[in-house]
Amino acid sequence: MAKKLDIPNADDESLVRAAQRGAMPPYEELVHRHRDKIYARAFSMLRNEEEAMDLSQGAWVKGWQRLKQFKHNSSFTTWMTRICINLCLDFLRKRKRKQTDSLDQMEEESGGVERRMPVEEFNPTENVEREELRLQIDDAMLKLSYEHRTVLILHEFERLEYKEIAKAMHCSIGTVMSRLFYARRKLATLLISLKKERCK
Repeated sequence: MAKKLDIPNADDESLVRAAQRGAMPPYEELVHRHRDKIYARAFSMLRNEEEAMDLSQGAWVKGWQRLKQFKHNSSFTTWMTRICINLCLDFLRKRKRKQTDSLDQMEEESGGVERRMPVEEFNPTENVEREELRLQIDDAMLKLSYEHRTVLILHEFERLEYKEIAKAMHCSIGTVMSRLFYARRKLATLLISLKKERCK
């Protein structure tokens, strides 16, 4: 007779394998453990509490529906985060279609930028250790466009490769490089501006 799973004390992998066999309580425990992280990722992309709550809950529903597809070649939270990110990207794309293209976007999509990128001396998303800088970056991220904010999150925080970001955002690798270049430059400019404001 199989040993009964001690749900509260089981590790994530054991819970996932039990849930993959159709048991709901282990999955509910996974939701309980990781829902805050998944919500935080949705909020970092959407910047709206209600939308982030809806999308993160939708991610858990989709996670349950696709659970048998999980191959255990990454952590469960990494897999769930990717599901959440894809849902957020789809949501933002649909919303973006309703808006007119900005001049800034047209400048990026005109191409050629990635071939003449200067060497970057300042990467504002590296080594973020102090809380004050975290808050400044959060403020600055709010001012970035959907494309810029998304490419920064996927590359700097989720550590996705260019080709993975290109696939997720339905664009070329060159466009990803271009957006990342513009996003870093804009974020650096915004951080300098915010620092000056706070020093007044």
